[in-house]
Amino acid sequence: QGQLVESGGGSVQPGESLRLSCAASGRSFISFINYAVGWFRQAPDSGRESVAAIDGSGRATYVADSVEGRFTISRDNAKNTVYLQMNSLRPEDTAVYFCAAKHRSTNEYNYWGQGTRVTVSS
Repeated sequence: QGQLVESGGGSVQPGESLRLSCAASGRSFISFINYAVGWFRQAPDSGRESVAAIDGSGRATYVADSVEGRFTISRDNAKNTVYLQMNSLRPEDTAVYFCAAKHRSTNEYNYWGQGTRVTVSS
């Protein structure tokens, strides 16, 4: 019914930038504006951490304290895509990053992507 695909991960040095994309497709996302999208990450031997989120309109956003001032979330509903701009990357940002979507009528994220790996190392 719906699919999320992340892209844009890779290996960078500390201080560099990456932009992750989360592309939504399928019947469920015909009205993508009805879905809030969140970015999460999971580092090795760590639990999943919420990084950022954005509402369907793009007017309301959230970023975690750990990435405040460095990461920005945005969306282009015409392209059914949500972005995570990551600047000034640090080694502790190394993780697999996932995007997830939830309809405005629900409280839980019920669509998840497969993840994209980000490695920050000198």
